Amino acid sequence: MPDLSPMKKQVLLSSSLFHALNDAATVVVPMTLPLLYNQKFLITRYAQIGLLSNLGLMTSLLFQAIVAQWADRVDYKKLLAASCLGLTASLALMTTARTFAALLFFHILMRIFTSFYHPLGISLVSKSHEGHELDQAMGIQSASGNVGVFLAFVSMGFLTQALGWRRPLLVWAAAGLFLGILSYLIVRRLPTQTEKIPLPKISRWLRTAAAIKDYIPGFIYGGAGWGVTVYYAPSLFNHKFGVSLGQTGIYLALWIGGGSVVAYFFGWFSRRLGRRAVSLLSMFGSAVTLAVIGLAPHNGLALAGLILFGIFLLLIYPVMQSLVGTRVESRDQALAFSLVSNIQVLSGAVVVLLAGFLSDRFGIHTPFLFMAGLGALLTAYYWFRTPRD
Repeated sequence: MPDLSPMKKQVLLSSSLFHALNDAATVVVPMTLPLLYNQKFLITRYAQIGLLSNLGLMTSLLFQAIVAQWADRVDYKKLLAASCLGLTASLALMTTARTFAALLFFHILMRIFTSFYHPLGISLVSKSHEGHELDQAMGIQSASGNVGVFLAFVSMGFLTQALGWRRPLLVWAAAGLFLGILSYLIVRRLPTQTEKIPLPKISRWLRTAAAIKDYIPGFIYGGAGWGVTVYYAPSLFNHKFGVSLGQTGIYLALWIGGGSVVAYFFGWFSRRLGRRAVSLLSMFGSAVTLAVIGLAPHNGLALAGLILFGIFLLLIYPVMQSLVGTRVESRDQALAFSLVSNIQVLSGAVVVLLAGFLSDRFGIHTPFLFMAGLGALLTAYYWFRTPRD
């Protein structure tokens, strides 16, 4: 592996901790939803899960664009601190909800503060690394976000089962505050304020979008696959197969854990197979394993499919992010990563809303079959339309 300079290591470590906190915060709430649904408290229909996730994701869509627009005008460290404080406070406030509307409001508030990392953290890593060093760094920061999700799934499953839904959110609010402070302290002395350039005009956004158009379908699929798994896999195992919430948390931790391990080695895979081969393999494999999850007649087969799906899905993010990082000029990196993140969020928002109605009408397994069909179409698309490596 290429040797990273001390400053680059600090940037990567801070970004990785920030990513872990950010992504963990987005899944601790979904882990409480099966319990709320079972108790018929706050959540009484799958469609409400779809609405909660849809509006939260659409909020991220809006605020990621706002953050990217102003990214070069505000020091990264200040935005990091604001994000960490805001999302941990929102988690704590969520425990005061007594109605679905209040839960929805605090969830939307949290999604505002989880909108900072993807346009800022990934672009900072991309600007400070290049070549195969970029592949390594992208794999590390991507996998670090997955580690945060892993820890959230493991802890929330058992904590929710043992303590109810409120106290686990307070535990994660405290843990998130610690991670946020640590991430800030690591870069507090580094020059993270980029040169101030004129605010991006619509022409820059359009030019950047045109530069990354080959990769947009991949980000659409990745965002939808993530959203369906995070918001509906807990209910699939808990409601269809009767798996306890603690065990469900372990299952989802295995899903994210396998993908995290593989993502850390993305740089190695990229050097030996090439980015195109990695992208095709990950898309085809994820489509097959989604079909296994949706059609599984018992818990064991669904779990096997889920673990393999995590390995394939979580390779899509670093390979697509590396391709974007090599295609876009440094001054447009924040715009590019905001665009692709927004594409992921928008696709996730649309599909999780649809998935709620599909689950109420046809069963909780249906969203996974729908995603398997999308994965098959995407594989065919990239097989015949090769993105430049």
